[in-house]
Amino acid sequence: MVRSLLKPRFALSRRAAVLGLGAAVLLGGAPAFAQETIKVGLVAALSGQSAKSGEAITRGLEVAIDEINAAGGVLGKKVELIRRDDESNPAKGVVAARELVQKEKVAAFFGGIDTPVSLAIVPFANQAKVPFISVWAAGTGITRNGAAENYVFRVSAVDELVDEAMIDYAVKTYKTAKPGLMLINNPWGESNEKGLKAASAAKGLTLAGAEKFDNADVDMVPQLTRLKEAGADTLFLIANVQPAAQVVKSLDRMGWNVPVVSHWGPAGGRFTELGGPSAEKVHMVQTYTFSGNLSKKGQTVLAALKTKYPQVTTLADVTPAVGIANAYDAMHLLALAIAKAGTTEGPALRQAFYEIGSYEGLIKSYAKPFSPTNQDALSKDDYIFTHFKGAEIVPVN
Repeated sequence: MVRSLLKPRFALSRRAAVLGLGAAVLLGGAPAFAQETIKVGLVAALSGQSAKSGEAITRGLEVAIDEINAAGGVLGKKVELIRRDDESNPAKGVVAARELVQKEKVAAFFGGIDTPVSLAIVPFANQAKVPFISVWAAGTGITRNGAAENYVFRVSAVDELVDEAMIDYAVKTYKTAKPGLMLINNPWGESNEKGLKAASAAKGLTLAGAEKFDNADVDMVPQLTRLKEAGADTLFLIANVQPAAQVVKSLDRMGWNVPVVSHWGPAGGRFTELGGPSAEKVHMVQTYTFSGNLSKKGQTVLAALKTKYPQVTTLADVTPAVGIANAYDAMHLLALAIAKAGTTEGPALRQAFYEIGSYEGLIKSYAKPFSPTNQDALSKDDYIFTHFKGAEIVPVN
């Protein structure tokens, strides 16, 4: 069951409240009825250059919810998804999170692609004592936020671990000795700058330099020229679709054919369309792909996607797979936590996350995926390296 509201709707009819379809309290201050569904929320980019990421997350959640509801729901209730568009804007993300928690009374909510948005939401989630599950944004500080009672969980990559994986991959694949960093100028870029410098030092690599750029920049030749003159033999790229495409186009204008190893930002949109043919040369981290030999679970989920969404006809139509897979597994893990808690009350639900035993997921088999000292369900061993082939994301090997 899904309710998608791209703009908040504060007015609810008396009839809808009586039927329990969206209101927790009757108009006019009458006594509240118990919710007929267990509501879960999504704050993600549902419009703009990263809209494909929000679409992928939505699809993963919806397929999982369909499975959960077909099996009887959770605690005897159906699960309902309510979405809000953060437009990749931190302030709008916080407003959306407050709307979902305070007005829609969601039991928990999921976050989207943007680390700055998720970082802005974290203090509110911890204050409100409502679980916030990141299914894309990889900023290390999202889950490792220092809160005494941490309500933020993640089924996604973690920058600190991604940075180590990228360094390892570049050294193995390209014999990298002197990398250069191309970083988006925001908290996500800062998170990865710290991680990449630490990972490079641990490998004994010498950095050629670290250059930054903004989302709206269309010419990165000056930054790239400085890295080239400093002797960079590989570039590590941290950016979402639009600026990442501009980096690739700037490299083409320079005629500099240097290996590019990227975080997964380019996967969230029309990277090959925006970046041109050279976009396919960029190797990037992913947690899942529907290409290749699929597990039984993968075959089941792909079939469900094709049935639910008639527009899904090729594997290119399930790109980016990470949004689908991360969200699918996260929704099932949340359902297990709610069932174990026996309630949607925040503190009990938070504790129940730590008590989840095993779950055979899409990405992997989970065994006690969360603990009070590690609220990230995926590790460095769960990452794979991929690249675009046309509009499809496929494994490098």
